Amino acid sequence: MKKSVLTRYRVMAYVTGVLLVLLTLGVIAKYLLKMDGADSFTSVVGIAHGWLYVLYLVFAFDLGSKAKWPVKRQLWVLLAGTIPTAAFFVERKITHELEAQVEQDAAAVAKA
Repeated sequence: MKKSVLTRYRVMAYVTGVLLVLLTLGVIAKYLLKMDGADSFTSVVGIAHGWLYVLYLVFAFDLGSKAKWPVKRQLWVLLAGTIPTAAFFVERKITHELEAQVEQDAAAVAKA
């Protein structure tokens, strides 16, 4: 597996996670605090998160298929973009597990 596959997953995990935290804060501001301007903020961030979450799904699925994960694990990673802050923790765990595999693949290519 190439390092670029892991890198683009990591970038999208962070982007999706940040947008979801912002969306959560916007919803709290809109409905609980009744703040002015929270409605438009929530709309913009919600649309951005929705579109970028689709890209996150594509990259996470690509990573999972190349890492040959079982379906349960794949679903766990895909759903991480829907729970505020979960994407950060899942990304960190996945990165630690796959970095060794990426280095081994790079070493095997270098020897060939």
